[in-house]
Amino acid sequence: MKNLFTAFTLLMLSPLSAQFKITIDAPESFTAKEALVYTLDGSKDVLYNAEVRKGNGWQINFTKPYNGMMKLYFPDGNSSLNFIAENKDVHLKLLTDKNKVSDVQYLDDSNIIMNNLQELQQKKEYILPALYQIKEYYKGESGFGGALTGEITRLTNANSDAGNHPFIQFYRTNYARFIQKDATKKAVTHDDIISFLKTAPSMLESSSLMRPVLVAYMNIGDRTNVATDIDRLLKEVDTKTSRGQTVLAELIYIFEMYDMQQLKEKYLVDALAVKSPNDRLAAAITSNKNTQVGSIFPNYQFRRASGTTAKSIHDVKANQKVIIFWASTCSHCEAELPKIVQQYNAFKGKGVEVIALSLDNEKEAYEKKIKELPWINDTELRGWNSSSAELYNVHATPTYFILDSANKIIAKPEHAADVITYFKLK
Repeated sequence: MKNLFTAFTLLMLSPLSAQFKITIDAPESFTAKEALVYTLDGSKDVLYNAEVRKGNGWQINFTKPYNGMMKLYFPDGNSSLNFIAENKDVHLKLLTDKNKVSDVQYLDDSNIIMNNLQELQQKKEYILPALYQIKEYYKGESGFGGALTGEITRLTNANSDAGNHPFIQFYRTNYARFIQKDATKKAVTHDDIISFLKTAPSMLESSSLMRPVLVAYMNIGDRTNVATDIDRLLKEVDTKTSRGQTVLAELIYIFEMYDMQQLKEKYLVDALAVKSPNDRLAAAITSNKNTQVGSIFPNYQFRRASGTTAKSIHDVKANQKVIIFWASTCSHCEAELPKIVQQYNAFKGKGVEVIALSLDNEKEAYEKKIKELPWINDTELRGWNSSSAELYNVHATPTYFILDSANKIIAKPEHAADVITYFKLK
């Protein structure tokens, strides 16, 4: 703990004018032209800058201090990768295959250490338990049994030296404390997590730890008084503060992900009551407000639409519209979309148009699939990096909206059968 405190102190004393650069080397065969770099705020990627390739890669200058997780996204090839920054220069070398990023070589100390740490964590979580089970059948300490004992000892005691790396120290310590599964350690309590959320430095927001820590909080105890536990948490972290507002935004996201609609609606009311919400909470409020029943469905400009000459969703004229978010890799979509296809002529007979926005990223798979879909289809071919996913607060596929002729949301069915029932079709 002493070393961790020292790391935090060094971080706080670092000059606010500090700058660093991110250098990305790429082979000539990788044809991506633009690189987008994102920082992290809770669980939300925040676009920092976009840079055009020059020569053998990209160099992105960071003009403000930053310690935490980052993401690079290459729209041309729909490839992305994650790395960290500790307010020091970052150097990455891309390995590519068929114009996709297949691997990354980390060439700066921070990312080399972080990559080693994550590999070690995976071995401890997935390999070590299996080794313990196998060891039960090999009691001897020679031959294979001895080798097992040696590997168990090595993994148990293995430690990646974080040295003078404040973010890595923070991530490693708190991942092990709150997230890593270990039957031998003392169970974490509500008080432990509340104290952590109240006192952790700003690296918490950029660490990717906040959401899993909040899930861990909700899983403590008998889970029959989740709302009471959440009320206590929000009172302690104080939603008048930026930290408290980010926690509230993350909880709303979690409730949506786990289909806890009553809790989501309850805490959205709390969010709307916050004066001057921070960026994270404001984004959560806006994305939910835009897609509530009774709201006007935000317009969307088509990218490569088929089955229409309209330029946007609002340009499509119909008595009512069914909007579907789907993907060719989605097994639930594979089961549900044929039900809509069977009823499509009946929909058209009622003046209803179907518009499907795909979250695919592979052009060939998308174009093959839409041959079976007789309605208006469109995609950005950016997968979950599609702007439509964020605009319409989509976290799962398929997702359905029903609009009236004025593009007001009049229903949000959960399944294809609900869509068919809504229009009184059999």
